Amino acid sequence: MEPRYEDALDLAARKLRRAIPLAAREPAIPYGSEGPRFTPPPYDGNSWWTAGFWPALMWQMYALGGDNAFLQEARRAQALLGEQLRRFTLLHHDVGFMYLLSDGADFKLTGDESARVDTLHAATLLMGRFNPAGFVRAWNGPDQAGVVIIDCMMNIPLLFWATRQTGDPRFARAACIHADTTLRAFIRPDGSACHIVELDPNTGARVREPGGQGYGPGSSWSRGQAWALYGFTLAAINAGSDAYREAAGRIARYFIQNIRPDGLTDCDFRQPPTPERIDNIAGAVAACGLIELARLTGEDDYAAAARRLLDGLIAHCCDPDPDHPGLLTRCTASYHDDRAGVHTNILYGDYFFVEALCKLKGTDPMLWT
Repeated sequence: MEPRYEDALDLAARKLRRAIPLAAREPAIPYGSEGPRFTPPPYDGNSWWTAGFWPALMWQMYALGGDNAFLQEARRAQALLGEQLRRFTLLHHDVGFMYLLSDGADFKLTGDESARVDTLHAATLLMGRFNPAGFVRAWNGPDQAGVVIIDCMMNIPLLFWATRQTGDPRFARAACIHADTTLRAFIRPDGSACHIVELDPNTGARVREPGGQGYGPGSSWSRGQAWALYGFTLAAINAGSDAYREAAGRIARYFIQNIRPDGLTDCDFRQPPTPERIDNIAGAVAACGLIELARLTGEDDYAAAARRLLDGLIAHCCDPDPDHPGLLTRCTASYHDDRAGVHTNILYGDYFFVEALCKLKGTDPMLWT
């Protein structure tokens, strides 16, 4: 592992270890940070879709060095997530993000049976959102029965996991059907992706393409591109599919063409020059996907692009202040929704940054499989 990546990972480990008592004092699982303080989720408390990333960071650190302080903090946060699992009403398709990376990680790294049961419970909830017309429904609103979002490509690994755990092929089959629909309805010929597509809930036919978290309809939200890149790579790994591997490569090439000269990522690859909107979460997610795609295909260009993204993050956006619990700055949740954070620290950006560094280190437990 090259020294600059080793140094960045050492910084992350030191900061996260110091942040454990700070997080434990917060009423909610941390969402991001401002200076020396954590910030809470912008919506829905511990049911907000990002709640699994804090324990996921703890599990990456535990896998790195075996420090039980990280294990204990992960399980403290998982107890809060367990309350939301039983509450149920605010959960939606992002139970993959929330529970595969927390309870699923616990089971993978420790063999804890109660964590396995909670992860299976989450997988069953996700399976319950599968529409036989060919997709996993994203959200719960009465007018959202046909709404699907690109992010769900990162949730369906939970379904592949459930098939491996139970021997029941229905979970993996639903995951593949959803991926097939996503490939048809979301991915454009140039490798760019929509964020949101509304499908007819009875037939699966494409109805319209709302703008979503990017600049607008027809634009190219960079984190959506990263979800698609990593999501189809994971689908290729889980399903052994040449079609998913080819899709991941096409999306990756589009993403690589749009990396800024400084190695950072605009919030939307088709946004206007002003105001400037950068989203470093997209770069961190894409780096993870590119590393895995390089391993899957043997193509060194993908690994080189991942290093280019990580180098940009380290050089321009990695906060060295030991009193600040966050790692990455200049993260933007949505082009238009400032409430969720603009050019600030958001912890799921930190998670994917750490995951990418751990991949290079050789300690990443690959929580998605």
